[in-house]
Amino acid sequence: MPRTEITIPTPDGDCPATLHVPDGGGPAPAVIFYADAGGVRETMRAMADRLAASGYVTLLPDFYYRSGDWAPFDVATVFSDPTERARLMTMMQSLDADAIARDADAFFDFLGGRPEVSGTTVGTTGYCMGGRTSLIVAGRHPERVGAAASFHGGRLAATDDPDSPHLLADRVRAAVYVAAAQNDDSFPAEQFERLKGAFESAGVRYTMEEYPAAHGFAVPDNPTHDPNAEERHWTALTELFAANLQN
Repeated sequence: MPRTEITIPTPDGDCPATLHVPDGGGPAPAVIFYADAGGVRETMRAMADRLAASGYVTLLPDFYYRSGDWAPFDVATVFSDPTERARLMTMMQSLDADAIARDADAFFDFLGGRPEVSGTTVGTTGYCMGGRTSLIVAGRHPERVGAAASFHGGRLAATDDPDSPHLLADRVRAAVYVAAAQNDDSFPAEQFERLKGAFESAGVRYTMEEYPAAHGFAVPDNPTHDPNAEERHWTALTELFAANLQN
């Protein structure tokens, strides 16, 4: 798939990104692809390539751009290395819901000006913290997001988090798909039920499932990657977008 390095101006600075376009150049529906906590790296670019091959113009932004020219993380060791874990936590904490919403505004504007893009709404998808980001964007920009997915997302319905996605359920207009990991401390059973209840009360069109796999199941360079769960996720994601994004 054609892959182009770009820079998107935002209120907080210039955000590097890659734009992944289906063969033939479109026009096609657009998707914003939010990486996991490890950030943008080749594995994520390859996943964005695959989504583009399914027929979607895919934008993969570096949401850590506020940290400058940051050194990539080794996802196999980042959580066991105290120094690297602390660096990652600092970068993650730079992304509150307001920053996420500001960035999304810039991404929508960028995609809206691209000749490769069709339709009036976009899709969002994300992994780990990117799954949380995907749902926040759907809630903060309901008029712009037609379908939103979260895979092994964490803190989706945390009672101690004023930015928790479940608090935005009554604003969501998108069709939503949430795939939880099994025995995931970042999204335990009580949060699963709380998010489900919020969607029910708000009348959100949603599907929530628990995959029999560990947190990180969909991302190939993650130590807990599960090939069967990854393929299941691709099927669910493309079916969600096919049913809810305009050509």
